Amino acid sequence: MRPEVIAHRVVHGGGRLPEVIRIDGEVLRILREVTPLAPLHNGPALEGIDATLAAGVPLVAALDSAFHATLPEHAWRYAVPELPGVRRYGFHGWSHRYIAERYAVLAGSPEPTIISLHLGGGCSVTAVLDGRSMDTTMGLTPLEGVPMATRSGSVDPGALLYLLRERHLTVADLDRSLEHESGLEALGSLDDPLAFEVFTYRVAQAAAAMAVALDGLDVLAFSGGVGENRADVRDTVAGRLRFLGDFRTEVVHAREDVMIARGVRALLASR
Repeated sequence: MRPEVIAHRVVHGGGRLPEVIRIDGEVLRILREVTPLAPLHNGPALEGIDATLAAGVPLVAALDSAFHATLPEHAWRYAVPELPGVRRYGFHGWSHRYIAERYAVLAGSPEPTIISLHLGGGCSVTAVLDGRSMDTTMGLTPLEGVPMATRSGSVDPGALLYLLRERHLTVADLDRSLEHESGLEALGSLDDPLAFEVFTYRVAQAAAAMAVALDGLDVLAFSGGVGENRADVRDTVAGRLRFLGDFRTEVVHAREDVMIARGVRALLASR
């Protein structure tokens, strides 16, 4: 059966596109321009878009980064001289939005205030206040933040300069290492004691930082393959945060597809 519309999840819109938008030549141009900020994600997304251009149906881009457009300036600004486009954007937006909206239904609260933890192959932690993103761990690219399956998470930028300048790594070497050979790939699986300790410690640190944006901690909501299926990870992260007082721990099964479909329907209805 021929689809009425094809939606493509796109990780990075460079802050220049809304959450859902009909794909045309200008949108494609922007997506290609910002692909170097998320090559592992935007590259395959563009291949998918190119493969469906001849389908004869409307194409829609669903931008992961757009959920974080509500970040206040003190959360998105880096302490560096202003450079065009260099700021914190944040990702996993469809997951964090679904977690917030699903928790709102479960709790009977229309505007939830939670710390949302998307822990899977990629990982990010987001502070959600009244349903809006107030801070998040990923930044200009999906490399920033907590350790992930093969991505490093945050690393001292001085260490990267040292490797480039003194150890003569190429940019390609560094890119491969940070994107494909780091995180749990470098430390061992979550069944390795050290990898488990590093991962849960960094995730708990991130959640504690998000509590600053919310003036406290009421709910930790876990999602993603690790967040949903590893009770030991959830218990350890929550245990490290008990100094913040009483809070609830919830598991919300990730359904970004539901959120994207809803956004596409709303876009088409508005036209």
